[in-house]
Amino acid sequence: MKQWRSMGTILTIGFEMRDVDIQMEYWDRVASSKHFTHPIPASAFQKFIPTTAKILDYGCGYGRVCSNLFDIGYRNVTGIDISGEMIRRGRLLNSNLDLRIFDGKSPDFSDCSFDACLAVALLTCIPSDSGQEQVVSEIYRVLKSDGVIFISDYPLQRDLRNINRYKQFEEEYRTFGVFQTEGAVFRHHEMGKIYKLLRKFEIVLEKTIKVNTMNGHDADIFQIMARKKV
Repeated sequence: MKQWRSMGTILTIGFEMRDVDIQMEYWDRVASSKHFTHPIPASAFQKFIPTTAKILDYGCGYGRVCSNLFDIGYRNVTGIDISGEMIRRGRLLNSNLDLRIFDGKSPDFSDCSFDACLAVALLTCIPSDSGQEQVVSEIYRVLKSDGVIFISDYPLQRDLRNINRYKQFEEEYRTFGVFQTEGAVFRHHEMGKIYKLLRKFEIVLEKTIKVNTMNGHDADIFQIMARKKV
C-alpha cells in the first residue's frame, strides 16, 4: 500500500474513504456563505424520473436541489450530507425537506431503496479515486433495479487559472486535476474517469453547460443521467 502526506494527514491508498474525502470542518465553516449553482434539467427529470419516485440527494449541502425538486412536484426526496451546519441551514430555509446528517462513508439505507440518486457537485468534493469508487458503489447499492443516477460535476477546465493549479498540486496528489483552495481539496475530472466510474450504468443523457462556481468563477460542467444495469 502506498502512502503520501497532505495537509498534515497521512493518506493510505486503498478502497476506503480517507480524511481528504470527508472535509466536514471546511463545509461547516463555509455553510452560511456558499451558494450552489448547478441547474436541474426539469424536463429530463420528468422524462426519466416520475414525480412519485423515491429520490436520494447524496451530498445535498443546504438542500437547494431538494427544494428545486419539491417545487416541480417531487415529494419523496431525502437529502444527506456530512455537514451539520449545511443541514441546519437547509432546514431553516425549507422545513418541508427531509435533510439528514451522515458520516460520509455508507448511507444508512437498505439495498435497492431508491428509484433515483443525485450527485450534484459531489465528486469534485471527493478527490481520491478510492473515495469516488466507494461513493458510486454505494449509490449503485441503494438504487433499485433500473434506478437512475444523475451526476452534475466538473470536467478538467481549459483556462490558465485552473491549468496552473492542476500543475501546482499534481505531484502532491498524484492526479492532474486535484487542487487546494480555501484550505480544502477538490477535483476536476478527465471524462474517461467518469465513464469508468459509471461502468455499471447505461448513460441515457449527457450534456455540457456553463455555470458560475460557488466562488464566482465561470466553469464548464457535465451533466449525465444514467440507468443502473442489472
